[in-house]
Amino acid sequence: MVENRPILTLLAHLVLILGVLTVAFPVWLAFVASTHEATAFTSGVIPLWPGTHGADTYATMLGQGMSTSGAPPLLRMMANSLVMALIIACGKIAISVTSAFAIVYFRFPFRNLAFWLIFITLMLPVEVRIVPTFKVVADLGLLNSYAGLTVPLIASATATFLFRQVFLTIPDELMEAARIDGAGPMKFFRDMLIPLSRTNIAALFVILFIYGWNQYLWPLLVTTDARFYTVVAGIKRMADVADAIPQWNFVMAAVMLAMLPPVAVVVFMQRLFVKGLVETEK
Repeated sequence: MVENRPILTLLAHLVLILGVLTVAFPVWLAFVASTHEATAFTSGVIPLWPGTHGADTYATMLGQGMSTSGAPPLLRMMANSLVMALIIACGKIAISVTSAFAIVYFRFPFRNLAFWLIFITLMLPVEVRIVPTFKVVADLGLLNSYAGLTVPLIASATATFLFRQVFLTIPDELMEAARIDGAGPMKFFRDMLIPLSRTNIAALFVILFIYGWNQYLWPLLVTTDARFYTVVAGIKRMADVADAIPQWNFVMAAVMLAMLPPVAVVVFMQRLFVKGLVETEK
C-alpha cells in the first residue's frame, strides 16, 4: 500500500524539477549562445538570455555552413547523418531479428555456440577493433561512402540477444498451430513473430537511431570528403579551427539543430518505445 503523504509528494516533485533543470540548463545555454555574436563569449561573462542574432546565425548555418572550418551547410551534414542513422537502425534490426529467429526456431549443429560467439562480440566495440576495420574498409574502397559509414556498424549482438529473449517467451503451441495450418517458416516469421515483436522493434529502432546519429569517431576516420560529413563530426570540425577562436554561436546553433531529429524520433515513438521496454507478456 502506497502512503499518501503530501510532504513526500512535494519532495518527489522537487527532486524531479531539480533533475529537469539540471538536464535542461546546458541546453538552454547552448540555445542562448546561438543567438549572440561570437564575441559575447570572449569576455568571460556568459549571457543567460537570448540575443538578437539567432535568425541570422541559424540561416547561415543551414544555408552556407562555416567556411573557416571547411564544413558544408548543416542541411547536407544532417541529411548524411539521417541516412547513416536510418541504414544502421534498419540494418541492425533486420539482421538481428532474422538471426534470433534462426537461433530459436531452427535446429542445427553448434546453434548455441553460434549465439554465444555473437554475444561475445559485445566485448569488442568499434573503438577496440577500429584499426583492422578501417583497414578492411580502405582496402575495399569504401572510404567516403555511405557503405563505409554504415556497413561496419550494422551487426548488433545486443539486438540479437533481445530478440532471442522475446522469441523464447512466445509459446511453442503458436508455432505448432501455424504448422498445422500449413504455414512455412517464413510465413510464421512474417505473419506471427514480426507483429508480436512490433513494440520491441520500435523500442530498438529509437535506441539504434540515436546510436547511429551520435556516431563520432568512425565518421571522423572514414570521411575526408565534405560531401559525406555527418553532423556530429562536422561540429567537431567547427570547434577545431586553427589559429582562431571558435565561432561558438555557429557551433551552438549546429548543436541545437543536430539535437532536433533524435528528439523528434523519441517524441513521435514515445508510446511504442515505453511499451516495448516494459512489456513482458505476449
